Amino acid sequence: MENKTVYLNGHYLPLNEAKVSVLDRGFLFGDGVYEVIPSYSGHLFHLQEHLERLENSLAGIRLANPHTREQWLEILTPLLDANFDQYIYLQITRGVAPKRDHAFPDNTPATVFAMCSAIVPFAGLNNGVKAVTMDDSRWKFCNIKAITLLGNILHRQEAIDQGCAEALLVKDGYVIEGAASNVFAVIDGVLFTPPKGNDILPGITRDVILDIARKNNIPCREDKIPFAALQTAGEIWVTSSTREIIPIVELDAKQVSDGKPGPVWQTMNQLFQAYKKSLS
Repeated sequence: MENKTVYLNGHYLPLNEAKVSVLDRGFLFGDGVYEVIPSYSGHLFHLQEHLERLENSLAGIRLANPHTREQWLEILTPLLDANFDQYIYLQITRGVAPKRDHAFPDNTPATVFAMCSAIVPFAGLNNGVKAVTMDDSRWKFCNIKAITLLGNILHRQEAIDQGCAEALLVKDGYVIEGAASNVFAVIDGVLFTPPKGNDILPGITRDVILDIARKNNIPCREDKIPFAALQTAGEIWVTSSTREIIPIVELDAKQVSDGKPGPVWQTMNQLFQAYKKSLS
């Protein structure tokens, strides 16, 4: 096991020494939330937006935020190495209760855990990846970044079992998001992504892409994507904090356009990489 330093409940300690009680509600119930924050050259990427999403997730499960934004920055900074591109994984649970009971416990301190890992460049970035669509079987609060990810895990594994990198989830005839990503599609020259709501996780990378598109006169819309429209889209992408922008070149065993990453993706990826460097 890598003997790196992590943060747990006010202490920095080696990963192999970090222990959580078996009575922790995160372990027993999946009662908690998490956040993933990229860091480039030691600078946390859009930290305020990530912390806002964390606050919204905590509010969604009625768990008090244990720290201010300033305190979060103080906690997370010592975990970073300015020489590498990394990401912070931050998890907060409702803590250790004296007994297993579905009801919220009284006066129980939250469990706070954070670690930093290297961002590994995604192997399929330049050539694109395969994806498969499937009906969304998850719960109705997908906007909360909850640690209860079994539905997402099963969808993603089903995609992997079919030789694909991601599952694109369909609900009521519309594409919602990926099992572990947001989705974009270029349809008739316009870049579409589904609007925010309980159906999708409000991705920070998603928002950055929309902002870049608007500032560079790339036509874009936040609107529902009918499944039928996705099947004839000129380009399809999935986005996330650690994978950034990944082009899908094959969907449901059918080639997307010419089977290569498209020109809008090429432009957006260049703009996104330049934007990252401008923040360093």
